[in-house]
Amino acid sequence: MSATATADLISRAQSGDHDAFRALTAPHVRELQVHCYRMLGSLQDAEDALQDSLLTAWRGLDRFEGRASLRTWLYKITTNRCLNARRSAARRRAHEWDIPGVHPPDPTRLGEVVWLEPLPDALVAGGVDALPGPEAHYERVESISLAFVTALQLLPRRQLAVLILRDVLGFPAKETADMLDSSVESVTSALKRARASLDRQRLSNPDREPPPAPRSRSEQELLATFVRAYEAADLEAVVALLTDDVFISMPPMPYEYEGLDTVAEFCARIFRAGRRFELVPTRANGQPAFGTYLRTPDGTSNGVGLFVLTLAGDRISAMTRFEKGVLPWFALPRSLPARGGLPGSRP
Repeated sequence: MSATATADLISRAQSGDHDAFRALTAPHVRELQVHCYRMLGSLQDAEDALQDSLLTAWRGLDRFEGRASLRTWLYKITTNRCLNARRSAARRRAHEWDIPGVHPPDPTRLGEVVWLEPLPDALVAGGVDALPGPEAHYERVESISLAFVTALQLLPRRQLAVLILRDVLGFPAKETADMLDSSVESVTSALKRARASLDRQRLSNPDREPPPAPRSRSEQELLATFVRAYEAADLEAVVALLTDDVFISMPPMPYEYEGLDTVAEFCARIFRAGRRFELVPTRANGQPAFGTYLRTPDGTSNGVGLFVLTLAGDRISAMTRFEKGVLPWFALPRSLPARGGLPGSRP
């Protein structure tokens, strides 16, 4: 959009033209939604914060003087609305174990970020395409991975905002300071502490192989092998696909399991309980994912959750399980019709 066209829309919107405001903000809405998701770790909370931010922008548009770009002004409003949400929100409580007929093994630990939700790739594609500034530190896909978003939630509020604005979006220190009504020195200090905190969380394992390229042949072969093994409840085949430090989490349940033996026991208890599944592929947070459907005696399969996989080379290094309520976000059905053939067979 040309500067003249933008100026005309701003003038019309400041005069009360709702259509002009929507046209003005439309190019930025999706990336602002992803920004809210990074800040809050929950798609539902992100949508609430986004709508609150757009309402604030509409009401305050007469005070927009063009000293910064419209995009920067919108990011300032949205960031501060998210900070307010983090300050005031009563985070969702952890859920109790909800897998019938399965007694869970003792968890390695209890996770803190039980409000974490997945982000459909349909939103990622439109919300991460805007080119980050030259000072961005993280790759686009890395910046919305489940591991990264989880780590962000453990940062203090101001450090979180600074790290996203500087290292993810690449805003200069001066612009970041202006957005947060702070000083460059304070922003620089907060960024240093945030980076150190992420380093302590060891988000990246230097000995771990990088994941295969999304939708590449190697990724598809690994996923196909996983689907065959998991749907057949072939414990040995599933375990053969896992890294030694594999990790399972299940928000909003706090149970977390780490290490090959522990995760193998977890999977064994699921399979020994007689639970058999159909997996339907999708993608979340730039990662492969599957809607999980529990087979029933009449042959139908009911949706019970969503798996998001983290890959490392030709292995799986993490599995995150979400509740069935997220399935509609991925245009996945609540149930699957009965398949033909013998029980458990696939055409």
